[in-house]
Amino acid sequence: MAKIEAKILVVDDDIDVLNTARIYLKQQFSLVQIENDPQNIPLHFERDSFDVVLLDMNFRKGENDGSDGLFWLNKILEIDPNAIVILVTAYGEFDLAVQAIKAGGTDFITKPWKNEKLYGTITSALQLRKSKLEVDRLKNTQKTLETDIDSKYENFLGDSPAMQQVFSLIDKVAPTDATVLILGENGTGKELAARALHKRSKRANKVFIKVDLGSISETLFESELFGHVKGAFTDAKEDKPGRFELASGGTLFLDEIGNLSLPLQAKLLSVLQQRKVSRVGSNKEIPIDIRLVCATNMPLYEMVDSGKFRQDLLYRINTVELNMPSLSERTEDIEILAAHFINVFGKKYNKDKVRIDAATIAKLKKYSWPGNIRELEHAIERAIILADGNKLSTQDFLLNTSKVTESSDSEIMNLSEMEKRLILKALDKHQGNVTRAAKELGIDRLALYRRMQKYGL
Repeated sequence: MAKIEAKILVVDDDIDVLNTARIYLKQQFSLVQIENDPQNIPLHFERDSFDVVLLDMNFRKGENDGSDGLFWLNKILEIDPNAIVILVTAYGEFDLAVQAIKAGGTDFITKPWKNEKLYGTITSALQLRKSKLEVDRLKNTQKTLETDIDSKYENFLGDSPAMQQVFSLIDKVAPTDATVLILGENGTGKELAARALHKRSKRANKVFIKVDLGSISETLFESELFGHVKGAFTDAKEDKPGRFELASGGTLFLDEIGNLSLPLQAKLLSVLQQRKVSRVGSNKEIPIDIRLVCATNMPLYEMVDSGKFRQDLLYRINTVELNMPSLSERTEDIEILAAHFINVFGKKYNKDKVRIDAATIAKLKKYSWPGNIRELEHAIERAIILADGNKLSTQDFLLNTSKVTESSDSEIMNLSEMEKRLILKALDKHQGNVTRAAKELGIDRLALYRRMQKYGL
């Protein structure tokens, strides 16, 4: 019969009892540790976590009031509130056992015990331990999700060729556990892409945890991502799991990864390589099982060249790259996006009869949208608030007129063809070196990649 995966600690001042317990329990459970001096209990918990503790009620010669056992029971529960402690009492000390249960003990067993009774008591306690940890994990996950959930966009929309390529890549990659790096300007929907990957993955029924690395200070980085134990620093009033632990089994989305300093990049790389985390203030290693998705609007390849981003970390996070097109590269989608936001904000501001005319849509398509979808969303929300009637016109949109192109459709086509030729010429001149070609064209490498994808180059 296979051993049950469980860590058992037996604390008793009787060496014979300890050896008897160890010989029997090692046949049943994966790890058994014994201790005859209760003063060493904190040291055991510093080194490891235990699923069940068997604790004798009396340690001092001639004392049988159970005060020692109650004292160390309280100490164990201070260290680990989820600890499962089975009290070991002498025959006939029923009142003492009841007192221990009221103090937080899980169960009791009398000695000398029968092995079958000991085994049954421990296995029942393990089920309780599992339930308590799951409840605790769900509570922490719920707190995190309540903080993280951002429902600015309800749908991932787009009919343009550029978005169809995005959808196609997501469908191919999502069922795998491959790490994905999402690149794109601010406001292009990188988080939506990450959530779409999660929803189409085998982990869809597990959690999706987002971490905005751009908003976490260096001092809080390890605590937020890897967790901390009580007393690890001034404000650490209780044990707290990090985002890696909370996301275990599901998807972890690290947004703005390009903002990490080199020292933090090294710490992140170590965890990704080992697939284990240690909470701040603890040496215990906790295994993690996550699907990693990262995103940034920064030119990581250029940052690698300049020594600002670790090349080994980049290789670790970009098994597959997903480039999110800017809104100016998918103007065909402006109409359906506008309709979606009008529906959302029309309901929010009790203006559900608001509509937008074709001339205004045409004007919106000529705007460059430097803030991408996020700017379009804010522009429509503001327009709905300011509109006097039920029809949105160009006057309701406070757009920067210098960023509006008044070209005709034929001119736009000619400009597109001209841009394609310029890209081909630059690539040919620099023998396919994208970095040098982008520099000559006055754009970053990421922007050039998107345009090459747009024109099928």
